Amino acid sequence: QIQLVESGGGLVQAGGSLRLSCAASEGTFSTYAMGWFRQAPGKERESIGSINWSGSRTFYAGSAKSRFTISRDNRKNTLNLQMNSLKPEDTAIYYCAAAEEKPYWVESRYLNGNNYAYWGQGTQVTVSS
Repeated sequence: QIQLVESGGGLVQAGGSLRLSCAASEGTFSTYAMGWFRQAPGKERESIGSINWSGSRTFYAGSAKSRFTISRDNRKNTLNLQMNSLKPEDTAIYYCAAAEEKPYWVESRYLNGNNYAYWGQGTQVTVSS
């Protein structure tokens, strides 16, 4: 069973940048689709974006488009989230997750957290105004 550990969260001023990382325990990391999700206090979990097993396809949701970039390094079993132009409304706990990717998946599948079976413990991101 794959285990995921996020890092890189912290406090940043509005307009700043942060880079989150997610380290995976298994050598089979390259077979999983990976996603970033977040949950703010009192709000439902939302998708930020996802990446397919090879890294050749990325998908973004909502306001993450144009500000956030997802990448992966299958040699290092690592998933990354580069966040630029951060806003106070980006304050949340950020989670990485792994899913057993299917060949018929379309974008909506990649962005649906219910398709992800393995989750990290989360890392807090706080953006001050």
